[in-house]
Amino acid sequence: MRKRQTGMGWLGVLIVLGIVAGGGYYAYKGFMESDEAPSCAAAHNACLQKCRRTATEADVAQSCQRACQREAEACASAGR
Repeated sequence: MRKRQTGMGWLGVLIVLGIVAGGGYYAYKGFMESDEAPSCAAAHNACLQKCRRTATEADVAQSCQRACQREAEACASAGR
């Protein structure tokens, strides 16, 4: 006797759940992100993270961090 498939099966359910989760993530990011510029602190943190990821030598990393500090001070003096 042959067994008839009456539903999607567990693999189909996993695929549908993955699609729904991915769509929900992008919808959340779209609704929660604002269009205004990041604050000075957020921009400074992003700059420092970029320095950590890209600079492999200590002197290059330090000069990148100094540039980030100068940008943060300029941002703070501009009143953002």
